[in-house]
Amino acid sequence: MDNSGKEKEAEALMAEADKKIKSSKSFFGTLFGGSSRSEEACEIYVRAANMYKMAKNWSAAGNAFAQAAHLHLQMQSKHDAATNLIDAGNAFKKADPQGNKLHCFIKSLLHLFLNISFKNKKAINCLNRAIEIYTDMGRFTIAAKHHITIAEIYETELLDIDKAIAHYEQAADYYKGEESTSSANKCLLKVATYAAQLEQYQKAIEIYEQVGTYAMDSTLLKYSAKDHFFKAALCHFCVDTLNAKLAVQKYEEMFPAFSDSRECKLLKKLLDACEEQNVDAYTDSVKEFDSISRLDQWLTTMLLRIKKTIQDDEESLR
Repeated sequence: MDNSGKEKEAEALMAEADKKIKSSKSFFGTLFGGSSRSEEACEIYVRAANMYKMAKNWSAAGNAFAQAAHLHLQMQSKHDAATNLIDAGNAFKKADPQGNKLHCFIKSLLHLFLNISFKNKKAINCLNRAIEIYTDMGRFTIAAKHHITIAEIYETELLDIDKAIAHYEQAADYYKGEESTSSANKCLLKVATYAAQLEQYQKAIEIYEQVGTYAMDSTLLKYSAKDHFFKAALCHFCVDTLNAKLAVQKYEEMFPAFSDSRECKLLKKLLDACEEQNVDAYTDSVKEFDSISRLDQWLTTMLLRIKKTIQDDEESLR
């Protein structure tokens, strides 16, 4: 579908909005309705942005929304400015990273990477500015939601896990402050997942235990408590077998239903295999568990790390 007509219409609207801004800043413009011209310009920028969206020119749409946000801030319309900034951020996220195709393969890859990085950083800048406005207005739940959006950009697009963790933690803090414990816990579980992968086991353990304790006291969430305690125990396992054994005993005392779970039974088999330095028994136990409950990537990684400690211990005894 040819979108050139929509794009030309958007460009005409941008020019019209720019003209209104210039006239509002003139001497006569300030005397005769400068603010109303600015409001009209905002509306036109948003119309232009939507035209650019229809033409799939996401970068231009983002710029148009950002222009509207800038004007709204000048007029002290904070809520409208934040809304425009979120729209700008979402548009920049969708911007085509391909750009103009380059003939050289290496150059095209570099071009692709730079464009992905640039458009996502523009998106993050817009979202951060919106967050500042929302927190200033006391709208912490909305601010938390946009911290999650930024975290997702860092984890999936920019592959910066440390920054993703920081934004998930900030979102969790805001949700906690607003008594949205379930939403806070979802963010904290993302933090725990990455913390364990980065071998920050104590941090992961504290989160899994905290969320597990919250879940076991909830009628709706009780079933998920065993998963959180299971993951906490595996993190203990990665540090020290004795710690893992004591942790399993503690979780059984705290949450008796944990004792009957397949996860707890697996942990006890793994503890026995570790104490006996029996890699085959360890592997068989994991395979048996996996045949009924498929292991995800995180669990597989943790279990392989534990297995490696048994193999290392075995070799050191030879």
